[in-house]
Amino acid sequence: MVFQGTAGFHGGAPKRITASVLPSNFGSIRMRILFIGDIFGRPGRNIVKDRLPGIVRDHAINLIIANGENSAAGFGITPALAEELFELNVDVITTGNHVWDKREIIDYFQMVEGNGHGPARRVLRPANYPADMPGSGVYEGFKGKIPYAVINLQGRVFMASNDDPFRTADRLLQRIQAKVILVDIHAEATSEKISLGWYLDGRVTAVVGTHTHVPTADERVLPNGTAYVTDVGMTGPYDGVIGVKKELVVGKFLNGMPVRFEPATGDARLCAVVIDCDDHTGKARSIERLMLS
Repeated sequence: MVFQGTAGFHGGAPKRITASVLPSNFGSIRMRILFIGDIFGRPGRNIVKDRLPGIVRDHAINLIIANGENSAAGFGITPALAEELFELNVDVITTGNHVWDKREIIDYFQMVEGNGHGPARRVLRPANYPADMPGSGVYEGFKGKIPYAVINLQGRVFMASNDDPFRTADRLLQRIQAKVILVDIHAEATSEKISLGWYLDGRVTAVVGTHTHVPTADERVLPNGTAYVTDVGMTGPYDGVIGVKKELVVGKFLNGMPVRFEPATGDARLCAVVIDCDDHTGKARSIERLMLS
């Protein structure tokens, strides 16, 4: 079953609901980007494997980007899991505050050694982390003959202190030659994400939010041609609390005691957005929100 736009459960059997597609009027040459929200554990990986071919076919996708920082049982990503996503034809993997949870990812980043387009180079960590940390926060590549760039940023409100994501984006955009540019802003505060969307409007193709695991219904194309959504949502088990077994989280709220969080398993859903853009100007034409189960 497929939930699109404002889809949800309204009692009884799930229904197909018409997708929300917010168009703009830029250009006529199309490139279609799929961005998959935070992939959480085995349920998230499995539903990506099951549903991705159909999405690519039905939506004529050219470029696939996914946030994979929760792929390893909800906490971090391993080289093997990154390779698994690449084998599914994901082009670039973004991350966030859980990127260092699995230490082996550090060695993976260090495998790049000048291979600017190999798998290890296409896993990103936030660009506004200290410059001497392993990995990179931006990737520039080609899809066919079309140049594109992906920027990974992390917010600062209610999160660990890092460099300013706004000015980091300014610095990166000064040297990026591609017109098609997607920004993943991994942040807690909706106000910070929305502000970054307005700040970058007209300078990037899309600003998509990740981290909260709760999809928002505010997808739109901003006046100067940047597609925006505050949070794409989680790709993983919804029979829990943002991916974790609900009894563990509810118990912690009740007693305040330490608990080892474990991934939930039921009601897996894939949350994503499809962005249609002009590959010459980089301007977004539309953004469509998907939720599939």
